[in-house]
Amino acid sequence: MFRQLRSEAEDALRSALTALDLPTEDLGIEEPPEDVEAVLASSAAFRLAGEMGAPPPKVAADIADAIDADDLDYVSAVTTQGPYVNFLPGDAYFAQTLGAATDGNYGRLPDRDTSVVVEHTSANPTGPVHVGRARNPIIGDAVARVLDYAGYDVDRHYYVNDAGRQIAVFTWAYETFDESDLPEPERDSPEYEMVRYYRRGNSFLEDGEESEVEAAEQEVQAILQGLEDGDEDTYERVAEVVDTVLGGMQTTLERLPAEFDEFVKETRFMHNGDTDALVDRLQELDCAVYDEDAWQLDLPEFEKNLVFLRSDGTSLYTTRDLAHHEWKFDNYDRAVTVLGEDHHLQADQLAAALDLLGNDTDQLQQVFYSWVNLPEGGMSTREGTGIDLDDLLDEAIARAREEVERRLDDRTRGDLDAEDIERIAHQVGVGAVRYDIVSKQPTKGITFEWERALDFEAQSAPYVQYVHARCCGITEDAGEIPEDPDFDQLGEPEELDLLRVLARFPAVIEEAADDLQPHTVATYTRTVAETFNAFYRECPVLDADEETRAARLALVAGTRHTVANALDAIGVEAPTSM
Repeated sequence: MFRQLRSEAEDALRSALTALDLPTEDLGIEEPPEDVEAVLASSAAFRLAGEMGAPPPKVAADIADAIDADDLDYVSAVTTQGPYVNFLPGDAYFAQTLGAATDGNYGRLPDRDTSVVVEHTSANPTGPVHVGRARNPIIGDAVARVLDYAGYDVDRHYYVNDAGRQIAVFTWAYETFDESDLPEPERDSPEYEMVRYYRRGNSFLEDGEESEVEAAEQEVQAILQGLEDGDEDTYERVAEVVDTVLGGMQTTLERLPAEFDEFVKETRFMHNGDTDALVDRLQELDCAVYDEDAWQLDLPEFEKNLVFLRSDGTSLYTTRDLAHHEWKFDNYDRAVTVLGEDHHLQADQLAAALDLLGNDTDQLQQVFYSWVNLPEGGMSTREGTGIDLDDLLDEAIARAREEVERRLDDRTRGDLDAEDIERIAHQVGVGAVRYDIVSKQPTKGITFEWERALDFEAQSAPYVQYVHARCCGITEDAGEIPEDPDFDQLGEPEELDLLRVLARFPAVIEEAADDLQPHTVATYTRTVAETFNAFYRECPVLDADEETRAARLALVAGTRHTVANALDAIGVEAPTSM
């Protein structure tokens, strides 16, 4: 389909350029501008105009003349429009698309025999998941899903910071304060119960009596030193706190959904000796210096040195993360990390240090994202004044429930019971949050707005989900879907437009995986929805004559599978009824 068409167009263009004795390094093949009527277009004439001493439109015409479309299988014609060389699809392209899209696995690419670990979320286990950081698990899970659809063998990891000062404070507070010292938990869930100790501990360390704070700080330092020394009792004390909080956080993340294959603890690389061995190697580097009571890497390209060992012999988060990344490189072909925009410096220094240590940093890719804000204002988990992800999801489901019930007429209400309405409310509500966040380019900031996210008529999750539900309704009413649809029965512009869009799906997945940009899949789902709605308005399905009906039913089934799989690739459910 689209991938085969693109490959054929690339081969034909390369052959034409060779015949014209022109360079073939940059073919410039891409989706055409909106005013160019084609499926693919090449802008190569722009860069070749100077070399040929002719204006781009003349260069494009010469290139098109050198391509014989009669020798091509998927391309029916090669035309020019201004400076573009345009490739138009033929019957074989449309016929194969119609058959392929009716397969439930449509959009999944062949196995690449390449393993990828995607590390995301990795929020400190100090309390509930916060709305401001919700973009990490949503983007991270979407990246992992898109890579999986693209044929990679994907593992999803959560890197647990269980060795830093925050966790030492948390552990000390949990062992120090009684239930009577704490307020009521905001929810009946482990992380909400445990975070009270963390907040109480921070408050004590900031406002307590000086002598008591001094004693507390010594206990906190003893926990940190115990971890560094490999003390088993200290590990168990910390693990009790961390595992309890993580259990609750995991339940929240599963609501998105964002699930993990492994929770990799930071202390693992202290306990097994990897961090100590890494420190020894770092100290041997030419750029290693001991300055201001700490071992550092003096990296010329950065204004700030990378500190990797304190004067008391304790390592830092980045030191352990270096060991963690070398472990990833040993076990996976590629390592993808999803990080907040405030981690740019740390990530760049980490990559530079890995390179100095002799690692192939081409294995490492990083996706940065900006924060999610709510119109209600600022948030802070540590102070207990923020908005938690659970709150956002509950509100989304409640608003979706109201909207679904408002839209039910007497006929559809009779088809749905309370359980159906609740299912749809969850699918639409959670889907609206997730879709609204993943549909934006990660580096752009987001202010989440309810009216936009839950708009059934606009470019939102409910708008796309409703198309899937409509397709399910049509195919259910039709009964059996033909296994070998006759493409020759299709010829209306809306039918061919829909086929063109459906054919792009595998290429959209491939591009999103190559660029680690799942928002392009979300954009594509809106295009599918708009194109299907135009088809639905102009081309009756169930009332058409038998042969046309069969071909159009295949188009509906293809749309259903495409929408369902595209939504699944970004982690949004596709309701069968709405």
